[in-house]
Amino acid sequence: MPKLITIGEALIDFIPNKKQCRLKEVEYFTKSPGGAPANVAACASILGSQVKFISKLGYDAFGDFLIDTLKDAKVNVDDVLRTTAANTGLAFVSLTDDGERDFSFYRNPSADMLLEKKEIRRNWFSFNDILHFCSIDLVEAPVKYAHLQAIEYAIEQDVIISFDPNVRLSLWNNEKSCRKTILEFIPCAHIIKISNEELEFITGIKDEKDAIDTLFKGNVKMVIYTKGKDGVEVITKKSNIRVKGFSVEVIDTTGAGDSFIGSFLYQLLENGIDINTIDKINKDDMINMLSFSNACSAIVISRKGVINILPNKKEVNEFLQQNHM
Repeated sequence: MPKLITIGEALIDFIPNKKQCRLKEVEYFTKSPGGAPANVAACASILGSQVKFISKLGYDAFGDFLIDTLKDAKVNVDDVLRTTAANTGLAFVSLTDDGERDFSFYRNPSADMLLEKKEIRRNWFSFNDILHFCSIDLVEAPVKYAHLQAIEYAIEQDVIISFDPNVRLSLWNNEKSCRKTILEFIPCAHIIKISNEELEFITGIKDEKDAIDTLFKGNVKMVIYTKGKDGVEVITKKSNIRVKGFSVEVIDTTGAGDSFIGSFLYQLLENGIDINTIDKINKDDMINMLSFSNACSAIVISRKGVINILPNKKEVNEFLQQNHM
């Protein structure tokens, strides 16, 4: 059965006990499993996909906790490696009053950054699978080259490749390096998921349409442009489909984008979409898929945390029935 494969960081998010304050003013934190590729993996798995997660964690209590959490979400972690050379990554988060986030990362290096090219296996990838990655682990470290190896094997097997830049500037030496690396990886992917907060930074272009057009390079067949409460657009070379978002009370935006793309990739697998049909999904089906993913994301931001609060398929469908547009 086709599966989703995600590669990159799994880490611990420490979520503050109160909003509307700076990180230095927070007194208490709640430990929460996180890391965008891990969030995406858990989301798709809880909804019903077969999912493999590729990463490296420290031999520490936080690594054990992440393994147990992903196992509970029925994610295949057989090929998550462990190391004593670095600890599992940590991220301390402060929340503004509207649930937006400010991060302070502890990973210099973290265990995920030490995943090596030679540790990636060709037989992990099969036709009709999906490979998903983000940009945090594309910094100059062994894990960047592990990503390149995974992408090479995925291309060999006609695997759909999905890339969410998920920009976190605090993890890069400078903005130029971050932008340059993201632009280097965009042509490797068939799907680019990008937010309205990232588009101008990555492309250097103010005009929305012109900026999106520049993303269609190399293998790119689809751009998923998320706009928070204003919904989402999916753009291919032949179509542009827009779907409104849902209005909910925002508790914590952590994982909003991860749950959106995780649920979208789940639907691609569920509907048997492959590399040859990804840009041929009809309008009605695409609207239904985007509505489902908007609903999944809306549920997540109305709760605190990510992996521990991800909805199952029944919850998403019930939300859609209650909030029919």
